[in-house]
Amino acid sequence: MITRYRAGLALGVMLFAGSVCVAQGSHSRDKAKSTPLIDSIQGPDLYKAYCASCHGVGAKGDGVMTASLKVKPSDLTRIAARNGGTFPLMRMERIISGEELPPAGHGSSQMPVWGPIFSHVERDQDLGRVRIDNLARYLRDIQVK
Repeated sequence: MITRYRAGLALGVMLFAGSVCVAQGSHSRDKAKSTPLIDSIQGPDLYKAYCASCHGVGAKGDGVMTASLKVKPSDLTRIAARNGGTFPLMRMERIISGEELPPAGHGSSQMPVWGPIFSHVERDQDLGRVRIDNLARYLRDIQVK
């Protein structure tokens, strides 16, 4: 029970830390909506375009925006380690899409919800879900062992 609580707490802290990366304040969702959609649907490309500025190219929490943030972005390569060795793929997809927020008590989510921008494709709405899945799987694949 304590291990599960700690894993949930760690994930919440990680998400909160990451949430301040793109924008500090209540304008982050507006920022996500105005962010242009890249053509690629590949996880590494999506990470580079939408996450690396805060979390770093290597996802260690050392992006170029780090110096200007109040809270250091989390190390995304340790999500599984903070969750008892299991990567919570479905939960990460829900968080990226905005369907799930960090646990209560860890502040509000300031990280943009990427689901709406990933889904803003005139020719095929399903590509938004593909982008979210590919980004979450990329995060799963970069976990340190």
